[in-house]
Amino acid sequence: MVRDINLYPSGDVKIAWVRANMPLLRTLEAEFEKTKPFAGIKIALSVHLEAKTAYLCKVLAAGGAEMYITGSNPLSTQDDVAAALEAAGLNVYAWYNATDEEYEEHTEAVIKPAPNIIIDDGGDLVHLIHTKYPELLHNVIGGCEETTTGIIRLQAMAARGELTFPMVMVNNADCKHLFDNRYGTGQSVWDGINRTTNLIVAGKYAVVAGYGWCGKGVAMRAKGLGAKVIVTEIDPVKALEAHMDGFEVMSMNDASKLGDFFITVTGCRDVITAEHFMNMKDVAICTNAGHFDVEVDVAWLKANAVKFSLARNNIVGYTLSNGRIVNVIAQGRLVNLAAGDGHPAEIMDMSFAIQALSALYLVKNKDSLTEKLIDVPREIDLRVAEMLLGFMGITIDKLTDVQREYLGA
Repeated sequence: MVRDINLYPSGDVKIAWVRANMPLLRTLEAEFEKTKPFAGIKIALSVHLEAKTAYLCKVLAAGGAEMYITGSNPLSTQDDVAAALEAAGLNVYAWYNATDEEYEEHTEAVIKPAPNIIIDDGGDLVHLIHTKYPELLHNVIGGCEETTTGIIRLQAMAARGELTFPMVMVNNADCKHLFDNRYGTGQSVWDGINRTTNLIVAGKYAVVAGYGWCGKGVAMRAKGLGAKVIVTEIDPVKALEAHMDGFEVMSMNDASKLGDFFITVTGCRDVITAEHFMNMKDVAICTNAGHFDVEVDVAWLKANAVKFSLARNNIVGYTLSNGRIVNVIAQGRLVNLAAGDGHPAEIMDMSFAIQALSALYLVKNKDSLTEKLIDVPREIDLRVAEMLLGFMGITIDKLTDVQREYLGA
């Protein structure tokens, strides 16, 4: 169920490009083709459907998995990539700019075949199978969650006693959040902003809401582009860390009067709201890099703006009652994917290697897992790091027996 199967040649080219730059997944693809660890396993996957995700799907399929694929955001699906997967014989249910009803239909389509493994980005699949298809829960061995937002949702479900199968918290792996969240988000967010606005960043104020690993990356890259960076936070420790890292720290009320670019990276709702919009400079630019489109209150803008119009492709300008215009990129959805191509291939190579190996871990240990929330095993983290260092030609030291004995004492 894709927009146009005839778009597949362009999608094939995109997938070939990322494959050439993802040596970890290439290694796992060759390994899986020989061992077929996912033979007889149905995998339901909801991740931003672009070329890197497509290659992960092909790697899992090479291992024998029967793949059921959808996107985790209507504006991040690339129709030619979806067509390429469909043309390769995988089951795809997604297209760009799906309506809410279509998105729900696509999400349900990957659950209805009764998957054994769920690979989720934001928690929609896990939530759906628990609430609407509980009769299928007994088929699920477990799943893997890619994002901070998804893990927050899982922790809430587990605390209420609602989570019925084990979930590997992929986002918490060192080889995921230290690199994907920081370097991947930092680069791809500004890539999305820059290609969409075609405006200079240097000398302007960039307000970054949230100083977790994603916020750190966005702030770091903003500084590298020459911006004057302001960080807003609710966590006093993270606020202090941002201050010590050399950034201005203040409330959003104060920051809203200064910012030229606003980037929300919190995982929470109502981060930029009516009172902030009314404080903003004329033609200030609001973007969101958190999972859901609730961090910037676009609904308020739509309901209360005097008028709004397309200011530039993928940018809507909202004229407020005070005469100022607030610009919003990509409807407040993930700016790095809804206005760009997402994280660099080399970064997603690490994240998706963790995903693939975590799925393998679930299959191998399906009869012995008792915890509902599982950390990525340390050996998986170390394997990914060691493999990538090898591909980079980097040699590191090893402990001697004497050193090991000394540390143990």
